[in-house]
Amino acid sequence: MPIRILTFNIQNGQPWIDGDPFTSVMDLDGVAHFIYEQGADIICLQEVERGFDGGRQITPPPNYGRLREMLGSYDSVFSYPLQNDTEIPFGLGLAIFSKTPLRDFQKIDLPAADIEFEFQGKMRKASSRLLIEASTTIDGRDVRLMNTHLQAFFMIGSSSDAHPEQRNFIEQRLKLHSGRATILAGDMNSAPEESIVQQFADVGFHTAQNAEITWRRRPYIVDHIFFNSEFVLESCRVIHTDVSDHLPLVANLEFR
Repeated sequence: MPIRILTFNIQNGQPWIDGDPFTSVMDLDGVAHFIYEQGADIICLQEVERGFDGGRQITPPPNYGRLREMLGSYDSVFSYPLQNDTEIPFGLGLAIFSKTPLRDFQKIDLPAADIEFEFQGKMRKASSRLLIEASTTIDGRDVRLMNTHLQAFFMIGSSSDAHPEQRNFIEQRLKLHSGRATILAGDMNSAPEESIVQQFADVGFHTAQNAEITWRRRPYIVDHIFFNSEFVLESCRVIHTDVSDHLPLVANLEFR
C-alpha cells in the first residue's frame, strides 16, 4: 500500500476569500475537516498558529490543540520557531501528524539572514526559521519525516540564492539521513528563479511535483514534498480548496 503524504500551509485557519485576501475570518475547524477527509498517513502543516506583531507566541498553542482534538487518531508533534521581537504578523509554527506513532523528535532552528526591511512603517529583522523532524515505522520500515517553513526572501527584496544558509542547513540534514527512507515536506517559499529544487535534487531528494502553482497570492510553486531513492512516486496532485491561501499537495509514495 502506498504512503499518503499531505503538506499544507494552513495560514493559521484563515480561509481564502476572493476580493478579501486579508480577511479577518478564521475557520480552523474547516481546515481540520478538510485535512481529515484527505485520509493521509502523514500530515505536515505550516503556519499552524497566528503570528503577532512583535513576536508574541501563545502557549499552549491553541490551534495545534484544536487540531489534535479533531485529528484524534493521529500522533503529533509541534514547535514554534525562535521568537523575533520585530516579527511580522503572519502565521508560524510547524506540526507533523502521523497515523503511526512518532519518536525521536527534533526541533532545529535555522539561522536568520542578516537583513533588515520595512513592513507597516517599522524596520524589521529577518526571522530564524524552523525544521522539525520525527521518525515513525510504516510497514516495518523506519521513515524519517522532516517539515519546514523557510524565509520568503522574495517578500523582503532578496532571494534564497543570495542568502542560502537555511537551505544549506537543510541540505546537510538531508545528507545525514540519506541512508534511510526520508521525506521532507513544507513551504520552501521559493521564487521561480531560485534554485532550491535543484539543490536538493543534487543530494538525491526529488520533488513530487514542480509544475502546478501552490500559492494564490503569486503564481509560485512554494510547497513541496521531497523524497529520496528509498521511495517511488506513485502519484501526486495539488488540491484546489479555499480553506487557505496555499493549495495543499498530496503525494502517494511506495517503498522501493
